[in-house]
Amino acid sequence: MPAVLGLLSAIVYGSADFLGGVASRRIGPMRTTAVGAVSGLALLLLALPFVGGAWSVPALGWGALSGLAGSVAIGLLYGCLAIGPMSILSPLTALVSAVVPMVWGLVGGDRFGLVGSLALGLALVAVVLVGFVPEKGAVRPSGRALLMAVGAGAMLGVFLILLDQTPRDSGVVPLIANRAVNGAVMWAAVALLVLRSRRCARVRQRAARERVDALLPGDAQARVEAAARVDAPARLERLGVGIAIAGGAIDASANVLILLGLRLGELTTISVLVGLYPAGTILLAAVVLRERVAPVQWVGLVLAVVAAATLAIS
Repeated sequence: MPAVLGLLSAIVYGSADFLGGVASRRIGPMRTTAVGAVSGLALLLLALPFVGGAWSVPALGWGALSGLAGSVAIGLLYGCLAIGPMSILSPLTALVSAVVPMVWGLVGGDRFGLVGSLALGLALVAVVLVGFVPEKGAVRPSGRALLMAVGAGAMLGVFLILLDQTPRDSGVVPLIANRAVNGAVMWAAVALLVLRSRRCARVRQRAARERVDALLPGDAQARVEAAARVDAPARLERLGVGIAIAGGAIDASANVLILLGLRLGELTTISVLVGLYPAGTILLAAVVLRERVAPVQWVGLVLAVVAAATLAIS
């Protein structure tokens, strides 16, 4: 059961990433993450009366720390993928995110037989293959990009480790704290970006108005049209916000599955299977956007299913 939950959470998690990617193209990654944090928090609050959970300092503390770790991971992930190449940095991030909590779990006492150990190794290979994004002419990544990718993966792993420390009777309370902190950090980042962009916009508008005023007096129509373009307000696209809301709710659902898997099974197993989250992204991209799935990724998907099935019966 824990192995099934781990694989299912990876698929749901990847689906949320797909929606987040679509929304990011419309309203930007930071706004997408901030909106998703709010919708995810709302879903968890609605689920609380039905799921339950004991409020305690450990539950809130570990949950809040996991939210902070997740925020750092997102910032580093967006940063390294922006530098590229994704074909190397994406699977590296996924691999590190699986290895860090796996090592922590093994040091903490998680033990597996020969079959289970082979299945974990197979799952790690699947993580790399599934996360591989073929790029034509991909260049060698810089040291900075590699460090950011490793940092993003490590913080994603820390996120799982922190969730695993939460009390067994806390229900979704840690996730509520997680989302509250994550939302606060992301909205603060959005506010800083907005202030910065407005400052830059004022400088551009001043320069544009100087160019408008420099037009000949007889070009009144041109002056009116140029001024309208300068003063046109930026709009937050509704469709992008809607997709971000859906992505945040699905992401929160994935976190619930992850937390349930951690409560029922070992951190080592769940962390490796959650590292397969790119599977959900590439499958949705193939179905919805008609994107091509590389043969190496199909191999990774098959290995992932085999590894999950082996872990489930071992």
